[in-house]
Amino acid sequence: MQSQFDPIPLNHRAVITISGTDRKNFLQGLITNNIEKISQQEALYAALLSPQGKYLHDFFISESGDTLFLDCERERLPDLFRRLMMYKLRADVEITDCSDNYSILATSNMSNAALVSCPDPRLSEMGFRSIHDVYEHKASDQYNMLRLIHGLPEGSRDFDIDRTLILEGNLEQLNGVDFDKGCYVGQEVTARMKHRANLKKRLLPIKVDGPLPERGTVITDENGKKIGDIRSGQDNMAIGYFRLAQMEFDKTYACGNAIVTPWQPDWLMKEEI
Repeated sequence: MQSQFDPIPLNHRAVITISGTDRKNFLQGLITNNIEKISQQEALYAALLSPQGKYLHDFFISESGDTLFLDCERERLPDLFRRLMMYKLRADVEITDCSDNYSILATSNMSNAALVSCPDPRLSEMGFRSIHDVYEHKASDQYNMLRLIHGLPEGSRDFDIDRTLILEGNLEQLNGVDFDKGCYVGQEVTARMKHRANLKKRLLPIKVDGPLPERGTVITDENGKKIGDIRSGQDNMAIGYFRLAQMEFDKTYACGNAIVTPWQPDWLMKEEI
Protein backbone atom coordinates (compact mmCIF):
# COMPACT_ATOMS: atom_id res chain seq x y z
CA MET A 1 0.00 0.00 0.00
CA GLN A 2 1.46 3.35 -1.07
CA SER A 3 2.19 5.86 1.68
CA GLN A 4 0.73 9.39 1.56
CA PHE A 5 3.12 12.19 2.51
CA ASP A 6 3.88 15.80 1.67
CA PRO A 7 6.68 16.36 -0.89
CA ILE A 8 10.06 15.75 0.75
CA PRO A 9 13.18 17.55 -0.56
CA LEU A 10 16.12 15.20 -1.02
CA ASN A 11 18.98 17.64 -0.56
CA HIS A 12 21.44 14.78 -0.16
CA ARG A 13 20.79 13.71 -3.76
CA ALA A 14 22.01 15.23 -7.04
CA VAL A 15 21.79 14.56 -10.78
CA ILE A 16 24.18 13.48 -13.51
CA THR A 17 22.74 13.52 -17.05
CA ILE A 18 23.83 11.24 -19.89
CA SER A 19 22.92 12.03 -23.48
CA GLY A 20 24.15 11.01 -26.92
CA THR A 21 23.30 8.16 -29.28
CA ASP A 22 25.28 5.56 -27.27
CA ARG A 23 23.83 6.52 -23.86
CA LYS A 24 21.91 3.29 -23.28
CA ASN A 25 24.54 0.94 -24.68
CA PHE A 26 27.13 2.74 -22.57
CA LEU A 27 25.23 2.17 -19.33
CA GLN A 28 24.13 -1.34 -20.26
CA GLY A 29 27.70 -2.58 -20.04
CA LEU A 30 28.27 -0.95 -16.65
CA ILE A 31 25.21 -1.23 -14.40
CA THR A 32 23.52 -4.12 -12.61
CA ASN A 33 20.07 -3.55 -14.12
CA ASN A 34 18.74 -3.72 -17.68
CA ILE A 35 18.60 -0.24 -19.20
CA GLU A 36 16.18 -1.51 -21.87
CA LYS A 37 13.48 -1.68 -19.18
CA ILE A 38 13.51 2.08 -18.70
CA SER A 39 10.73 4.25 -20.12
CA GLN A 40 9.34 7.76 -19.74
CA GLN A 41 7.08 6.40 -16.97
CA GLU A 42 9.35 3.80 -15.34
CA ALA A 43 12.66 4.47 -13.61
CA LEU A 44 15.37 1.93 -12.76
CA TYR A 45 17.27 1.27 -9.56
CA ALA A 46 20.79 0.03 -10.25
CA ALA A 47 24.37 -0.06 -9.01
CA LEU A 48 27.88 0.33 -10.34
CA LEU A 49 30.29 -2.31 -9.03
CA SER A 50 34.01 -2.88 -8.93
CA PRO A 51 35.40 -5.63 -11.21
CA GLN A 52 35.45 -7.77 -8.04
CA GLY A 53 31.66 -7.35 -7.68
CA LYS A 54 31.80 -4.97 -4.71
CA TYR A 55 29.50 -1.98 -4.24
CA LEU A 56 30.72 1.41 -5.50
CA HIS A 57 27.52 3.42 -6.15
CA ASP A 58 23.77 2.93 -6.35
CA PHE A 59 21.42 5.31 -8.12
CA PHE A 60 18.07 5.77 -9.83
CA ILE A 61 17.88 6.26 -13.60
CA SER A 62 14.97 8.03 -15.28
CA GLU A 63 14.47 9.20 -18.85
CA SER A 64 13.10 12.30 -20.52
CA GLY A 65 13.40 12.66 -24.26
CA ASP A 66 16.95 11.81 -25.31
CA THR A 67 18.42 12.29 -21.83
CA LEU A 68 19.00 9.88 -18.96
CA PHE A 69 18.96 11.31 -15.43
CA LEU A 70 21.06 9.59 -12.73
CA ASP A 71 19.77 10.43 -9.24
CA CYS A 72 22.78 9.75 -6.99
CA GLU A 73 24.40 10.68 -3.66
CA ARG A 74 25.38 14.35 -3.77
CA GLU A 75 28.54 13.99 -1.69
CA ARG A 76 29.80 11.12 -3.84
CA LEU A 77 28.76 12.52 -7.21
CA PRO A 78 32.33 13.54 -8.15
CA ASP A 79 33.55 9.96 -7.75
CA LEU A 80 30.66 8.53 -9.79
CA PHE A 81 31.21 11.18 -12.46
CA ARG A 82 34.94 10.33 -12.61
CA ARG A 83 34.23 6.62 -13.00
CA LEU A 84 31.68 7.17 -15.75
CA MET A 85 34.14 9.38 -17.63
CA MET A 86 36.80 6.68 -17.23
CA TYR A 87 34.54 4.16 -18.99
CA LYS A 88 33.41 6.57 -21.72
CA LEU A 89 36.31 5.93 -24.11
CA ARG A 90 35.01 6.59 -27.66
CA ALA A 91 31.32 6.17 -26.91
CA ASP A 92 29.04 8.89 -28.28
CA VAL A 93 27.84 10.09 -24.88
CA GLU A 94 27.87 13.39 -23.05
CA ILE A 95 28.12 13.08 -19.27
CA THR A 96 27.20 16.24 -17.35
CA ASP A 97 27.37 17.12 -13.66
CA CYS A 98 24.01 18.79 -13.04
CA SER A 99 24.25 19.03 -9.26
CA ASP A 100 23.47 22.77 -9.45
CA ASN A 101 20.69 22.44 -12.03
CA TYR A 102 18.09 20.16 -10.50
CA SER A 103 16.30 19.42 -7.24
CA ILE A 104 14.98 15.96 -6.33
CA LEU A 105 11.81 15.41 -4.31
CA ALA A 106 10.13 12.32 -2.94
CA THR A 107 6.40 12.65 -3.56
CA SER A 108 3.51 10.34 -2.75
CA ASN A 109 1.96 10.95 -6.18
CA MET A 110 3.24 11.79 -9.64
CA SER A 111 4.28 15.43 -9.91
CA ASN A 112 2.99 17.10 -13.08
CA ALA A 113 5.30 20.04 -12.41
CA ALA A 114 8.43 17.85 -12.55
CA LEU A 115 10.75 17.31 -15.50
CA VAL A 116 10.65 13.61 -14.64
CA SER A 117 8.41 11.89 -12.09
CA CYS A 118 8.44 8.08 -11.78
CA PRO A 119 7.43 5.54 -9.14
CA ASP A 120 10.27 4.52 -6.85
CA PRO A 121 11.30 1.21 -8.48
CA ARG A 122 12.28 -0.40 -5.18
CA LEU A 123 9.00 -0.28 -3.31
CA SER A 124 5.60 1.29 -4.03
CA GLU A 125 5.35 2.56 -0.44
CA MET A 126 8.18 4.99 -1.23
CA GLY A 127 6.00 6.89 -3.71
CA PHE A 128 7.58 8.78 -6.62
CA ARG A 129 10.97 10.35 -7.25
CA SER A 130 10.55 13.68 -9.03
CA ILE A 131 13.23 15.85 -10.65
CA HIS A 132 12.57 19.61 -10.82
CA ASP A 133 14.47 22.67 -11.91
CA VAL A 134 16.64 23.72 -8.98
CA TYR A 135 15.09 25.77 -6.21
CA GLU A 136 15.89 26.29 -2.54
CA HIS A 137 14.07 24.26 0.08
CA LYS A 138 14.68 23.31 3.68
CA ALA A 139 16.32 20.01 4.52
CA SER A 140 14.13 17.35 6.10
CA ASP A 141 14.70 14.06 7.95
CA GLN A 142 11.28 12.79 6.92
CA TYR A 143 12.53 10.79 3.92
CA ASN A 144 15.26 9.10 5.94
CA MET A 145 12.70 7.95 8.49
CA LEU A 146 10.35 6.76 5.75
CA ARG A 147 12.93 4.50 4.17
CA LEU A 148 14.04 3.16 7.59
CA ILE A 149 10.43 2.35 8.48
CA HIS A 150 10.34 0.20 5.34
CA GLY A 151 13.77 -1.31 6.04
CA LEU A 152 15.57 0.04 2.96
CA PRO A 153 19.37 0.39 2.94
CA GLU A 154 20.64 3.44 1.06
CA GLY A 155 23.98 4.17 -0.49
CA SER A 156 27.14 4.69 1.53
CA ARG A 157 25.03 5.28 4.64
CA ASP A 158 24.65 1.50 4.79
CA PHE A 159 26.94 -0.09 2.19
CA ASP A 160 30.69 -0.15 2.79
CA ILE A 161 32.26 1.16 -0.40
CA ASP A 162 34.27 -1.46 -2.31
CA ARG A 163 33.48 -4.05 0.37
CA THR A 164 29.76 -4.89 0.49
CA LEU A 165 28.22 -7.22 -2.09
CA ILE A 166 25.00 -5.86 -3.61
CA LEU A 167 23.08 -9.06 -2.81
CA GLU A 168 23.97 -8.44 0.84
CA GLY A 169 22.25 -5.08 0.40
CA ASN A 170 19.05 -6.65 -1.00
CA LEU A 171 19.32 -5.26 -4.52
CA GLU A 172 17.72 -8.42 -5.86
CA GLN A 173 14.62 -8.00 -3.67
CA LEU A 174 14.50 -4.25 -4.37
CA ASN A 175 14.58 -4.61 -8.17
CA GLY A 176 18.13 -3.35 -8.58
CA VAL A 177 19.72 -6.25 -10.49
CA ASP A 178 18.81 -8.21 -13.62
CA PHE A 179 20.30 -11.71 -13.86
CA ASP A 180 19.34 -12.14 -17.53
CA LYS A 181 20.74 -8.96 -19.07
CA GLY A 182 24.26 -10.17 -19.86
CA CYS A 183 27.63 -8.78 -18.92
CA TYR A 184 28.37 -5.72 -16.80
CA VAL A 185 31.20 -4.75 -14.50
CA GLY A 186 31.23 -7.20 -11.55
CA GLN A 187 28.56 -9.45 -13.14
CA GLU A 188 30.46 -12.71 -12.77
CA VAL A 189 30.83 -12.43 -8.99
CA THR A 190 27.21 -11.33 -8.55
CA ALA A 191 25.88 -14.22 -10.65
CA ARG A 192 28.05 -16.71 -8.79
CA MET A 193 26.75 -15.49 -5.44
CA LYS A 194 23.18 -15.81 -6.71
CA HIS A 195 23.47 -19.31 -8.12
CA ARG A 196 25.55 -20.76 -5.32
CA ALA A 197 23.08 -19.42 -2.77
CA ASN A 198 25.88 -18.91 -0.27
CA LEU A 199 25.04 -15.44 1.01
CA LYS A 200 26.33 -15.27 4.56
CA LYS A 201 25.68 -11.64 5.49
CA ARG A 202 22.89 -9.16 4.87
CA LEU A 203 21.79 -5.60 5.62
CA LEU A 204 18.59 -5.82 7.68
CA PRO A 205 16.32 -3.33 9.45
CA ILE A 206 16.45 -3.09 13.24
CA LYS A 207 14.50 -1.41 16.00
CA VAL A 208 16.60 0.43 18.59
CA ASP A 209 15.79 0.64 22.28
CA GLY A 210 18.07 3.23 23.84
CA PRO A 211 20.48 5.85 22.48
CA LEU A 212 21.20 5.38 18.77
CA PRO A 213 24.73 3.93 18.42
CA GLU A 214 27.24 5.39 15.98
CA ARG A 215 27.70 3.73 12.61
CA GLY A 216 29.97 0.73 12.91
CA THR A 217 29.17 -0.03 16.56
CA VAL A 218 29.41 -3.79 17.07
CA ILE A 219 26.25 -5.86 17.63
CA THR A 220 26.77 -8.78 20.02
CA ASP A 221 24.73 -11.78 21.17
CA GLU A 222 24.05 -12.89 24.75
CA ASN A 223 27.55 -14.39 24.94
CA GLY A 224 29.25 -11.18 23.85
CA LYS A 225 30.09 -12.61 20.42
CA LYS A 226 30.05 -10.20 17.47
CA ILE A 227 27.25 -10.98 15.03
CA GLY A 228 27.25 -7.72 13.08
CA ASP A 229 27.36 -3.94 13.31
CA ILE A 230 25.00 -1.00 12.98
CA ARG A 231 24.84 1.26 9.94
CA SER A 232 22.57 4.29 9.40
CA GLY A 233 19.73 5.14 11.76
CA GLN A 234 17.35 7.75 13.10
CA ASP A 235 15.46 7.80 16.39
CA ASN A 236 14.46 4.17 17.08
CA MET A 237 15.01 2.75 13.57
CA ALA A 238 18.25 1.69 11.88
CA ILE A 239 19.96 -0.71 9.50
CA GLY A 240 22.30 -3.43 10.73
CA TYR A 241 24.77 -5.69 8.93
CA PHE A 242 24.40 -9.25 10.22
CA ARG A 243 26.00 -12.66 9.91
CA LEU A 244 22.89 -14.61 9.01
CA ALA A 245 23.84 -17.86 10.72
CA GLN A 246 24.17 -16.07 14.05
CA MET A 247 21.02 -13.93 14.20
CA GLU A 248 17.28 -14.41 14.50
CA PHE A 249 14.48 -12.01 13.69
CA ASP A 250 12.66 -10.49 16.66
CA LYS A 251 15.47 -11.48 19.05
CA THR A 252 17.24 -8.76 21.02
CA TYR A 253 20.98 -8.05 20.86
CA ALA A 254 23.34 -5.55 22.45
CA CYS A 255 24.78 -2.62 20.49
CA GLY A 256 26.67 0.03 22.45
CA ASN A 257 24.34 1.26 25.18
CA ALA A 258 21.25 0.18 23.25
CA ILE A 259 19.30 -3.00 22.59
CA VAL A 260 18.56 -3.75 18.93
CA THR A 261 16.02 -6.11 17.40
CA PRO A 262 16.24 -7.18 13.74
CA TRP A 263 12.89 -7.53 11.98
CA GLN A 264 11.80 -9.03 8.68
CA PRO A 265 10.45 -6.53 6.13
CA ASP A 266 7.54 -7.54 3.91
CA TRP A 267 9.68 -7.46 0.77
CA LEU A 268 12.13 -10.09 2.10
CA MET A 269 10.85 -13.64 1.97
CA LYS A 270 11.90 -16.11 4.66
CA GLU A 271 13.25 -18.56 2.07
CA GLU A 272 15.59 -15.84 0.77
CA ILE A 273 17.43 -15.53 4.07
